Amino acid sequence: MRSQVTVSWGRSAVYHFDLEEVQPMPHDLARAWLDEQFTFLGCEPIRPTGKVLTADKILGVAQAVGEERFRDEAHRAWAMAFARAASAALAKPVISIDVPAQALSY
Repeated sequence: MRSQVTVSWGRSAVYHFDLEEVQPMPHDLARAWLDEQFTFLGCEPIRPTGKVLTADKILGVAQAVGEERFRDEAHRAWAMAFARAASAALAKPVISIDVPAQALSY
């Protein structure tokens, strides 16, 4: 089964992270990793109720770190950790994240 996370900032800036040969991240560790990043980066809940869904955390973290964190080879380990955490937290093998549109699909 294909396992991939795609993060995009428009058509000219699309980053694919192939997770086929990568050790899966356990679900609880993935959620903890996203929670930690969401808090560390100072992300704000987007819903008026203050409830933060897993998808909101993924979108918020991607937006907060910016495109360069996914583009630059120096940050490849972080980007792969993000992809692994997103895939495990949502329990979906294929995820597309459109940061400007604040949309996530699988």
